[in-house]
Amino acid sequence: MVNQIKHDREEVIKKAANLFWEKGFHATSMRNLQDHIDMRPGSIYAAFGSKEGLFKEALQCYTNTNIALMQQCEAQASSPLNALKLFIKSIIKRPQENGAPSEVCMLVKTVSELTDENAELLALSKQLLNMMEQGIETVLKRAQAQGEIGASSDTRRLAQFLQIQVIGLRAYMRANDDNDCIDQLIDDAFSCIQ
Repeated sequence: MVNQIKHDREEVIKKAANLFWEKGFHATSMRNLQDHIDMRPGSIYAAFGSKEGLFKEALQCYTNTNIALMQQCEAQASSPLNALKLFIKSIIKRPQENGAPSEVCMLVKTVSELTDENAELLALSKQLLNMMEQGIETVLKRAQAQGEIGASSDTRRLAQFLQIQVIGLRAYMRANDDNDCIDQLIDDAFSCIQ
């Protein structure tokens, strides 16, 4: 009889992603993982190869979730810029409502935590952060095509600018609970790109 997989791989990865996001890569022990995802170390190694292997999949899961949220915001909003604003507000102002274990972006947290000792994980984190920036640029190109931003605007630079604003505002929100101020700062960022 074939051994049945006792765990839903996607659910395990989501749980692990939330734990890694909350604690960071180094502070998450195999024991933490074992307790949080309800798998024995042998099963974790069999399914993912290592803690690093599970972390890679957790980073990808986090990124895919954010890309899906950005696409959902595009489907709900009246324009590309409104979609980006909705996306940014949802990840900055309501992380706990969305089940986020931390206000700080998991990718940024990882890039800040890891050193060349974990070069492969660091490179993947940077690559995925760049992928998020490219997603922002794609939406900005649609905004440009619809006349929301100038035809001569450099959408790459605008995407970098918005990415920096998101990173900074998420850190600022962690230190300040003033939602009205955050709304105004988000509006200010968008007024700079129009």
